[in-house]
Amino acid sequence: MKIADIRKLSTAELTTETSKLKDEIAELRRHIYMGDNQNVRAVRGKRKDLARMLTVLGEQLVKEAK
Repeated sequence: MKIADIRKLSTAELTTETSKLKDEIAELRRHIYMGDNQNVRAVRGKRKDLARMLTVLGEQLVKEAK
């Protein structure tokens, strides 16, 4: 997901998206360890998306606190 798209989301949407991404990452890791999935780079991409979302979420929470 692009950073411009992430910045358009509200804080509630960001929290739901981050929880979904965490679940997806856990599922991908499970599949990799079981040998079902060989695409390790998918986890890397999801982790980067999660980091972007958490960064924007933190920025939005600071703005709301002021």
